[in-house]
Amino acid sequence: MKPIPNDIILRPRFQLEISEARETVLKAFEDLKKNAFVIKRLDEHIFIKFKPEQNNFWSPQLHLEIDEVDEKNCKLFGVFGPNPSLWTFFMFLHFGVATLFIILGIWAYSSAALDKSYGVQLGLMGFMVVLWFTLYLFGRAGKSQGKPQMQELYQLMMEVLT
Repeated sequence: MKPIPNDIILRPRFQLEISEARETVLKAFEDLKKNAFVIKRLDEHIFIKFKPEQNNFWSPQLHLEIDEVDEKNCKLFGVFGPNPSLWTFFMFLHFGVATLFIILGIWAYSSAALDKSYGVQLGLMGFMVVLWFTLYLFGRAGKSQGKPQMQELYQLMMEVLT
């Protein structure tokens, strides 16, 4: 078993070898009734997240996939991540900033080739770089706020598996 490192990376992943049948492990998660958590099963996938009362903007969720190795063993793949809506929103923002940066670069090149001024375009490109760093720092701040809840999800998973 690989322990979770102290530093939180983007969507931390882990895997565990389990000496039980896949259905036994899936059933253990499915039958778990914890007040603070919402647990959903879809085939061999388990999704664990906090109930709305304890959920905040940065609350993580845990996605587990349990694959059968043989009849008596299985392998668990886990991924911590933000709410999928939040993740999609952040990726949309990053894509939008990158697209604007490229468009401004093309506009600046065209202006330079036509011997026109292109200072405004370069200034806006610099602003896009600052915006990228701001988004990055905002995401890092959110991950550090979600770390205690991520540890709670991990502890819950380990309780079920032991």
